[in-house]
Amino acid sequence: MMPQRVRLQHEAALRHPKSIIGCQVTREPPNSTERYTRWINQLAPDQLLTQVFTSNGPTVIMPTWFCSRAWFAHVGPFDEGGRGVPEDLLFFYEHLRKGGGVVRVDQSLLLYRYHPGAATHSVLETTIWAHRVRFLEEQALPHWATFTIWNAGRQGRRLYRSLTAGSQRKVAAFCDVDENKIRKGFYCYEGSQERPKPRIPVLHFRAARPPFVICVKLDLTGGAFEDNLRSLNLQEGRDFLHFS
Repeated sequence: MMPQRVRLQHEAALRHPKSIIGCQVTREPPNSTERYTRWINQLAPDQLLTQVFTSNGPTVIMPTWFCSRAWFAHVGPFDEGGRGVPEDLLFFYEHLRKGGGVVRVDQSLLLYRYHPGAATHSVLETTIWAHRVRFLEEQALPHWATFTIWNAGRQGRRLYRSLTAGSQRKVAAFCDVDENKIRKGFYCYEGSQERPKPRIPVLHFRAARPPFVICVKLDLTGGAFEDNLRSLNLQEGRDFLHFS
């Protein structure tokens, strides 16, 4: 860590005693995780709370965390289950449940080294997925009477199938830009125990109504998805949330 890290994060923690304080990072090797590193360093302050449902995990990464001992004791402890347990994600979710904030010092105060043998790779994607879906259902979906899943493809359908029956009934539609999916007109969930089986409309994104749970990876479409989203003049958090 950089020599000024403790001083700067301590100053921020005094101003925000119920927050986890993070910071920007410098990745080593520099090009090892370019998209993830951009996400870590460039989230806007309000996105530190609105993007907590994505597959990237905590919006300030655990190696950068700084908080008071009193707040840690209030939230913690960490789950000591060992390899395969996403202890940082579980602590972060509990922190948010207890009303904690998230603040980032916008200086690179940590050299964040990547290596393929890191313990984080022992956590199964399916484990992370299950925790994320439950947190989405607990913290976001109760505020919406209905919502649209943005992505009628594999990830959107996987989210739908992972929801509880009550949350599934809130899904008003899928939306997409793929004309083949839109032309079909609906998605039928064959695994449902309901009769008749649910048939969820598939609409063009301009015909769909917010709020949206977005299952499209950011920064992978050459800006096309981001342009489409901006064109709707929506407010993140109120009108849409990122899940992928």
